Amino acid sequence: MTSNPVIDVERLNLSYGDFHAVKDLSFQVAKGELYALLGTNGAGKTSALETVEGHRTADSGTVRVFGRNPRDRRAVRPRMGIMLQESGFSPDLTVRESVRLIGKLSLRADRVERVLSLVDLTEKAGTLVSQLSGGEKRRLDFATAVYGQPELIFLDEPTTGLDIQSRDALWDAVDRLREDGSTIVLTTHYLEEAQQRADRIGLMHQGVLHREGTVAELTRTLPAVIRFSLLAAASSSPVPVPVPTLPLPAARESDGRFLVETFGLQKDLHTLLDWAHANGIELGELHAGPTRLDDVFRSLGDG
Repeated sequence: MTSNPVIDVERLNLSYGDFHAVKDLSFQVAKGELYALLGTNGAGKTSALETVEGHRTADSGTVRVFGRNPRDRRAVRPRMGIMLQESGFSPDLTVRESVRLIGKLSLRADRVERVLSLVDLTEKAGTLVSQLSGGEKRRLDFATAVYGQPELIFLDEPTTGLDIQSRDALWDAVDRLREDGSTIVLTTHYLEEAQQRADRIGLMHQGVLHREGTVAELTRTLPAVIRFSLLAAASSSPVPVPVPTLPLPAARESDGRFLVETFGLQKDLHTLLDWAHANGIELGELHAGPTRLDDVFRSLGDG
């Protein structure tokens, strides 16, 4: 993909006893990219990322971060910020002390006040971690990950427990970091966030990287969908059976609506609308669009 990737993983293998958790995994992440590594439960993505972050040693394969072995912590760690699902801050430290401690451990320089302002925790600076709400702890996790504006940031389920405003603020902060050149690696179960935010997505299942690409590339692998119900013209009542034969192959869903799957969305939608007009039928609850990322995700188990 690029001659100088920030992350370069080649044929990575990881096992736990007889369980082969990651199998010949290869991927690259370019500078400034937001790359989402997603997977079903037990897919191996956490083990893979722990290796990239330098917390785990590979059984075989090559992992390079900034061209270095991520286990070379003195060279790599100051350039990397990590937001884990649970960071495990000491409950007896204040918010300010927690941020300052992570800054010293990571060898990055920043102003604590700037970071707390970024995540709207300025008024909580003197509050013990044990007294924070779940959402406030999550914002503290993010604050420590972005302390010093690291070149590479790992975000593991970053918006879990956040309200809408806090989510928007977090993503605004991520956008600013990217504008300044930071590279982001995201793992999340909120697939709509990955679909909206990621430049590229890797989909893992049972230790294997099954698919990788942009959202458009991934969703093109499955047909687009048209869903609708049949209503009498100018009426909200369902058309009594029988109805004219549909112009396209369609499946009847459990809620009574019809489902058309197609790789020619524009052409087939035009055909359906012309048919409805000619027969005096209204298409109720009409929805037409490309396959969503969650549909691609569900298909992993079928491949």
